[in-house]
Amino acid sequence: MAITPDRITTIDHVPGTQTVQSLGVVVGEAVIGSNIVRDFLSGITDVLGGRSGAVQKSFRAARSAAMEDMVEAAEALGANAVVGVDLDYEVLGEKNGMVLVSISGTAVRVAG
Repeated sequence: MAITPDRITTIDHVPGTQTVQSLGVVVGEAVIGSNIVRDFLSGITDVLGGRSGAVQKSFRAARSAAMEDMVEAAEALGANAVVGVDLDYEVLGEKNGMVLVSISGTAVRVAG
């Protein structure tokens, strides 16, 4: 059974279900880099006000990839849910402009 979005939660349980087995910590990671053109354009957007669509799109894509990796790891363990999900962003060296998106949680089997 595939893990659906309603079975991924930041709290320690899936509402309306009972956790029957904890299978361990699962992690998904994605690294995104920024390029000089996007940095320049986002700088202009920041000065003029507004949101940087290109940067936001990159972060959404990285977050989605990390989430997919975490869910795949959970499903490989036989989980049908992930609880206690935490999302982190980490700059990997300020000069190279790389950002690590890391999502972790506990893979569980739930009934209900």
